[in-house]
Amino acid sequence: MKAIAWTVLVVGLVCTALFITTGLTGDDQLAWLNGWLAGPIVLLFVAPVLFSLAGKLGGGFAALTGGVPKAFLGAPIGMGTVVGVARTGLSVNDQPQLDIQLDVDTPDGRTFRGTARQIVDLTEIGSVQPGAVLPVRYLPDGRVALATDAAQHELQAALDHVQLAKGHITPQQLHIARSGVEAQAVVLAMSPTGEVRQGRSVVQLTLRVTRRDQSLFDVTQEKALPPTASRHVQPGSVVRVVYLPHDESEVAVLLPLTA
Repeated sequence: MKAIAWTVLVVGLVCTALFITTGLTGDDQLAWLNGWLAGPIVLLFVAPVLFSLAGKLGGGFAALTGGVPKAFLGAPIGMGTVVGVARTGLSVNDQPQLDIQLDVDTPDGRTFRGTARQIVDLTEIGSVQPGAVLPVRYLPDGRVALATDAAQHELQAALDHVQLAKGHITPQQLHIARSGVEAQAVVLAMSPTGEVRQGRSVVQLTLRVTRRDQSLFDVTQEKALPPTASRHVQPGSVVRVVYLPHDESEVAVLLPLTA
């Protein structure tokens, strides 16, 4: 954003110089009303607004384009559960800037609270409500930024390690997820067991899985689900799963990242 502001400032200075030169060398008073009048307008109104906006954004133009501030490039990825959202008062093109407070789980098993400041499209406001899980990049000092630059395989790897570190999946389930064959399954039954593990309700799922050759097999297993995920595994729902062709006794259920 600062680079854009400086570019606009230079253009404004050039146009202003041409405006003055043309006005002084013109034959009549109307010579001042020429096309270079845009120069003073840019200097007086446009450039100051751009510099002010660049200062408020702090994170740079990346905040508008979906990237992350330079300080976070290459930083490790964790999974943040939204616990609070507040507007900062700044908006860009009617899109609000939000302070998103998150409880961040890291792949090494740590949990800390951080706040990510982000310009959010109005159509995406629903994805940053309390309870939503968002991928973040984090620094050693606890600062965080939404990992909007990360590739899908990076996000999935980070999610796998966080789930494993927190005990939400077993090493065998991680092995299935990474080495198995992806397929679709229909949820035949879903019933709570009454058990709660680290704030997640444990349910018993019965799935009918379609193999690649279109044959079917059924499997029943327990899974600890976050509160917002149960809607994805209601009876009749179609879910993505991964299974090992030589061992169909257990499958890994692939729920949406922001379930």
